[in-house]
Amino acid sequence: MTVQIQLSDIDHARREDRGDGAWSIAPDLGYLRLAIVNVVFFGAPGSGDRKWVLIDTGLPTSRSSILAVAEKRFGIDARPAAIILTHGHFDHVGTVLDLANTWDVPVFAHPLERPYLDGTTSYPPPDPWVGGGLMALLSPLFPRGPIDLGNRLELLPADGSIPGMPGWQWLHTPGHAPGHISLWREEDRSLIVGDAFITTGQESVYEVAVQDLEMHGPPRYFTPDWDAAERSVKRLAALKPQMVISGHGAAAAGMGMRQALDSLADRFTEFAVPPKMKFVREPATVPNS
Repeated sequence: MTVQIQLSDIDHARREDRGDGAWSIAPDLGYLRLAIVNVVFFGAPGSGDRKWVLIDTGLPTSRSSILAVAEKRFGIDARPAAIILTHGHFDHVGTVLDLANTWDVPVFAHPLERPYLDGTTSYPPPDPWVGGGLMALLSPLFPRGPIDLGNRLELLPADGSIPGMPGWQWLHTPGHAPGHISLWREEDRSLIVGDAFITTGQESVYEVAVQDLEMHGPPRYFTPDWDAAERSVKRLAALKPQMVISGHGAAAAGMGMRQALDSLADRFTEFAVPPKMKFVREPATVPNS
């Protein structure tokens, strides 16, 4: 069972098509859907070289789309100041090393994601028995890493600040991955949540295709620590965000979104945790270095 509050109850974040291929939802914030996943662009359009930031990098096939939007949005040859990773799953890091080398830019992630980004270890196997559809059943075929970012990889500042994103702070929101982070801006109560929770069903091919706007917990097949995932959702709900961008699904806003998020936080086990788990039984742990 999942929280399924439909479009009449959850509002799309107010979106503007500026002709660059991304949805703009704030003067300095936009996102691009790339097949099954979103990437986020922070920075004022036309801001130029080193004046913007990319959050997550999509699939291995996403490079040309990201470069095209970046050029149209920020200017020809405008490189970001940084790439920020919410976590290291394959659909969020598919082009990260290629883009980091192309732009000569650092990649920032939480320390607990480092083993999955420095070539040390792979993520634990996914759980194809969580139910929901073909995406879950196919999940053992998805790449688990590790990838090796080499000297491009840097750790996020311990003070919660985010390089290149003044006014924002990162929040540790584990569960879906040990070092998963979300990004929060208090000024306008904007929240970028990666896969801490998502706004569409991700377990079925049909739901991935149509992307009805609904409130869901993190993708079930790749979430090994459900206790931590619940704590993370409760922490994010307590912020009372005005607008959220998740890693999967459309950006959402308004009272309906907050009510759905509160419902997910209050009844997380009922709405998010799969009733049957046959493959992953223990939370993922970071190996000793």
